[in-house]
Amino acid sequence: MQIKQTTRAAGAAVALALLVGLGGCANMSARDKNTAIGAGIGAVGGAVLSGGSGIGTAGGAAVGGVIGNQIGK
Repeated sequence: MQIKQTTRAAGAAVALALLVGLGGCANMSARDKNTAIGAGIGAVGGAVLSGGSGIGTAGGAAVGGVIGNQIGK
């Protein structure tokens, strides 16, 4: 049970670091920003849905980034 909580916390920490790191990208285009936001939201969603697994987090980030990129067209 403790390992599962640790994995969730690690996934949440990675997603939070991604979102905070992207806050400093002021010179990005609207499409780039949408891609980054989609990837961050996808990472959080993937981590939550997969119980914090790294593959779920990465998969969510990839899917979210693609969706964010397409919305930004």
